[in-house]
Amino acid sequence: MFFEPTPLDGAYTIELQRHQDERGYFARTWCCREFAEKGLATKLVQANMAFNRHKGTVRGLHYQCAPHAESKLVRCVRGAIFDVIVDLRPTSATYCRWFSTRLTSENGRMLYVPEGFAHGYQTLSDDSEIFYMVSEFYAPASEGGVRWNDLRFDISWPITDSVVISEKDRSWPDYKDYSIV
Repeated sequence: MFFEPTPLDGAYTIELQRHQDERGYFARTWCCREFAEKGLATKLVQANMAFNRHKGTVRGLHYQCAPHAESKLVRCVRGAIFDVIVDLRPTSATYCRWFSTRLTSENGRMLYVPEGFAHGYQTLSDDSEIFYMVSEFYAPASEGGVRWNDLRFDISWPITDSVVISEKDRSWPDYKDYSIV
């Protein structure tokens, strides 16, 4: 795996190191030792999948508050997504900044999301599937979110018409300064 730091402190894109031959390729998508060498979370307790029928679907921006703050490792296994993270750690040099990357089944890229970040994505194709692993169990009482189109962050979503979003995600409040970790 090749770890590339993003402009946000502690977040990385991860490219697969593909070993190819006439059969196809083999690539490692998780290695506790390699993540530990980068100082990243190595405790993974849950793996999740999300299937999205329609292009333009937005999920997020979600996070979990302390004591259940979580880091995530996100990968698109079918289709394509515009993946977004927002640094919500008040003591961070990149506080309230956002970063995006395109994760596709073809590029195999992953996004490592540290604790203290909000995470969301928008599908760029119909029938997209996302696989992600998290460092903490889901705790409904610690769940939080901010509105996907909060003007404070001014995220440049690629699809602005015909957005499909749940009422819950549409109803998250605008972000106020407070600590989630």
